[in-house]
Amino acid sequence: MKKPVILCVDDEQMILDSLRKELSETLENQYQIETAHDGHEALQMVDDLLEDGHQIAVVIADYMMPRMKGDEVLKEIHNKSPSTITIMLTGQASIEGVTNAINTAKLYRYIAKPWQAEDLFLTITEATKSYMQAKNIIKQNIELIKINQNLISLNTACSRFVPDEFLKLLNKENLVDIELGDSVKKEMSVMFSDIRSFTSLSETMPLEDIFKFINSYFSIMEPAIIENNGLIDKYIGDAIMALFGSVYHADYAVKAGISMLKKLAEYNLTRKARDRPPIKIGIGINTGMLMLGTVGGKFRMDGTTIGDAVNIASRLETLTKLYGVPLLISDCTFLGLKDANQYCIRLVDLVQVKGKSKVVSVFEVLDADPPEIQEQKLATKTEFEQGLVFYTTEEWEAASRCFEKCLQHNPQDTVAQLHWNRCQNKYSN
Repeated sequence: MKKPVILCVDDEQMILDSLRKELSETLENQYQIETAHDGHEALQMVDDLLEDGHQIAVVIADYMMPRMKGDEVLKEIHNKSPSTITIMLTGQASIEGVTNAINTAKLYRYIAKPWQAEDLFLTITEATKSYMQAKNIIKQNIELIKINQNLISLNTACSRFVPDEFLKLLNKENLVDIELGDSVKKEMSVMFSDIRSFTSLSETMPLEDIFKFINSYFSIMEPAIIENNGLIDKYIGDAIMALFGSVYHADYAVKAGISMLKKLAEYNLTRKARDRPPIKIGIGINTGMLMLGTVGGKFRMDGTTIGDAVNIASRLETLTKLYGVPLLISDCTFLGLKDANQYCIRLVDLVQVKGKSKVVSVFEVLDADPPEIQEQKLATKTEFEQGLVFYTTEEWEAASRCFEKCLQHNPQDTVAQLHWNRCQNKYSN
């Protein structure tokens, strides 16, 4: 490692020799002593030293020198090396010259000629200490900046595994504050979404391509959830589980589902351009009380949600396959909407929850459907819902007629077709 430099500048060789001798006796082991006969030589030497990777700790310059005065030399050196300690050596310096050096070169001190050896030694020693302390502070600051950047990167990485919203829900400020068993009971809207026929789709793809495909799909779906104040609780294979806990969380969950389907339609256009089959998904949303917290053991901990609200949301997502529709919500979500009239929604069924006595009213959200399909379903909404009334009262023939009328107007109505088939089975039995 190269020694820091102490540079002495004076137009009198005797002064330079004296400075070199006194400084070498005490500081040569720690510093490289250099001399220059005038300002121009000093500036050239500074350029060469800096280019060669040297640190210039201290410059001692005489005030009265030909061509360039000491304050001007120190000013230029300060501009080239701001951390260098500057000292003026003179018996003739004017107040103006000293003031100029203080203002433009951060003059550390000036030493009057003739100097006392002890005074010179103490001044240079203190100057070099100041220089090294400043260097150490800069080094420490750089290290702190690096540590801070690493912490920011680490926090960013951690937030991708444990989102900040999850911490807020548990009333925690930092990931390290979370302990096993931390939990909170809260009313939230829960969303499950899943890619249709993913198994058969993935059978034709190499494993590496499956990961690329899933990540590409998730990167499109994620913003739709985040932009609607949603928290992605977990990715489960090709499925997404999301939570919504802010004010009007039912609205945000439904809007997120609609946005996901619209983004999917755009994504499918790019797939079509590449001669790839379209992707279909199902989304189920339910609203209710749940427990959110941490589970696990000594060496592995994870966040989870528990409750009927979660199970029903998952059940609704599964039912989208049965009904052949992309987005279903429960009666609790429907009732949680600030204004249900701002959406296109129809009741499609009453479902018995497995293992429970509770019956859930299931609604289809039509807002993301193509306009022509949406119009046809809305046009037959009254007839369809009348058919549901007959169906629930076991008036199979009357219900069948209602659903048949719906199908005559809209043969693509998969829910009406399902109910008509059920009526035929009941009626024939």
